[in-house]
Amino acid sequence: MNMKTYRLIGLLPIFIIATACSLEVGSKAWCNQMDEKSKGDWTANEAGDYAKHCIFRSDD
Repeated sequence: MNMKTYRLIGLLPIFIIATACSLEVGSKAWCNQMDEKSKGDWTANEAGDYAKHCIFRSDD
């Protein structure tokens, strides 16, 4: 194996750990995290998801 392959294999666990630590979009914890985050730092997708899941939530 060459050096590029070793580098990819080494970065894979870091990527898996980083994505596993993310909160699920729409969860109460995610909504609370977004409440704490400055509104100017939100992306368009985050703003849409916040409106959909946190403001117009239907807890049936």
